Amino acid sequence: MVIKNLELETVCGITSKLPDNELPEIAFAGKSNVGKSSLINALMNRKSFARTSATPGKTQTINFYNINKELYLVDLPGYGYAKVSPKEKEQWGKLIERYLHGSKQLRAVFLLIDMRHAPSANDKMMYDWVVSQGYNPIIIATKLDKLKRSQIQKNVKIVKDGLGLIPGTKVIPFSAVTKQGRDEIWKLVEENLLGEMEGE
Repeated sequence: MVIKNLELETVCGITSKLPDNELPEIAFAGKSNVGKSSLINALMNRKSFARTSATPGKTQTINFYNINKELYLVDLPGYGYAKVSPKEKEQWGKLIERYLHGSKQLRAVFLLIDMRHAPSANDKMMYDWVVSQGYNPIIIATKLDKLKRSQIQKNVKIVKDGLGLIPGTKVIPFSAVTKQGRDEIWKLVEENLLGEMEGE
């Protein structure tokens, strides 16, 4: 996709009303520090449009990025080990739940997993929960550049087994450094949008 127009259109916090968007939405979920902001920057061909941070839990809002006035990339708050109070974690969980339940335009959910490690209990919980909401998430295995080439297949299998993926679920190894996987992710985004348009 050629990106001609890009804006951070809406930022929703815990008490905000979710926008009633007309355009299709593609959501990105993942635990804190998995590389969500880096992925979104890579997809948008920008260095630092989505704020990245070494501090886990930086994204505490749902951010809606309007791409070419055609679709939204939706950045969900990170879950997991961010150093925040249980009350805050619970509120973020409710915010994500409200979005997945409430969005009329959500077409696909991408779930990011750090492929250097086996999926955590939080990752598994998030995967199962997204599936229970009626979505079949596409898995993006991040930090690809941190592995040797010979480790990649083995680590992809660990991710698949650890999450207990539904057969046929796509897993895309991705590196924010080399941008490997970027085109494949865009292809899947566009397929999800096209499928929806053809079905209308």
